Amino acid sequence: MKIAFVGKGGSGKTTLSSLFIRHLAANEAPVVAIDADINQHLGAALGLPDAEAAALPAMGAHLPLIKEYLRGTNPRIVSADTMIKTTPPGEGSRLLRVREENPVYEACARPVRLDDGDIRLMATGPFTESDLGVSCYHSKVGAVELCLNHLVDGPDEYVVVDMTAGSDSFASGLFTRFDMTFLVAEPTRKGVSVYRQYKEYARDFGVALKVVGNKVQGEDDLDFLRAEVGDDLLVTVGHSDWVRAMEKGRPPRFEHLEAENRMSLQALQDAADDSYADRDWDRYTRQMVHFHLRNAESWGNAKTGADLAAQVDPEFVLGDPMAAAPRLG
Repeated sequence: MKIAFVGKGGSGKTTLSSLFIRHLAANEAPVVAIDADINQHLGAALGLPDAEAAALPAMGAHLPLIKEYLRGTNPRIVSADTMIKTTPPGEGSRLLRVREENPVYEACARPVRLDDGDIRLMATGPFTESDLGVSCYHSKVGAVELCLNHLVDGPDEYVVVDMTAGSDSFASGLFTRFDMTFLVAEPTRKGVSVYRQYKEYARDFGVALKVVGNKVQGEDDLDFLRAEVGDDLLVTVGHSDWVRAMEKGRPPRFEHLEAENRMSLQALQDAADDSYADRDWDRYTRQMVHFHLRNAESWGNAKTGADLAAQVDPEFVLGDPMAAAPRLG
């Protein structure tokens, strides 16, 4: 399953995504975690020392390698230089799988030891001073979108992405790449404003969206969220001494997280697992192609000097049958 955590800045999005990743690891699930936020804090939330978190390889810095590997022997892609963030796979493309070893993981992923097992952690890389005036953050998360476009995952595998805050995710087709999107909302007017934006933008794309109420302190907070988001409210999370200790860099073992918060995390996993039954590989591929053609026309063709619409393989559908196909390279 591909799962996104979104929300306004300061909502607790990164904290909750890190707790969910720890929960999955405790359940012995294979996990690839991706920090796609402009503020790169997921590594620290997962317990990495600051120096190790800062030393995580940036996916954007390895984009040429990612493109060359994913291109494979696809005859519709004349060179890796003509690939953009939305380039879809086709016959001959290399596909990524959660449990495998490949050059992309070797270059961009690092194992992180949690209390109950290891996960793979990838990061887009921070937005630096050298990017000012010459780049936007969406160019960095393009590596994430390209990888997700080429990823074949099963119902017992998890890719968890901590997305950039607010509604910036809608600057590309990345928001359509997930089986489940968890929107973290505080019980305030500002807290639910991003929910309304996300709900409106995602309406026409079949995006599965559930709200996680965070920093909920009582029945009044709960009533507010129920009134504002209705049936989209899945669970709420309150104060956590475990999280406070984690934020100080001294977390107890994860098994000591409060029982009610463990139950909330299990509810998230159950909702994500249930969403897999609704996965539509045809729609997933159509959306991929839709955003690729939009990007090709608006800027991709001019940037690469190629007709990027020709990269679309009309006979190719990403899906489960590919998981059994021989791996290339």
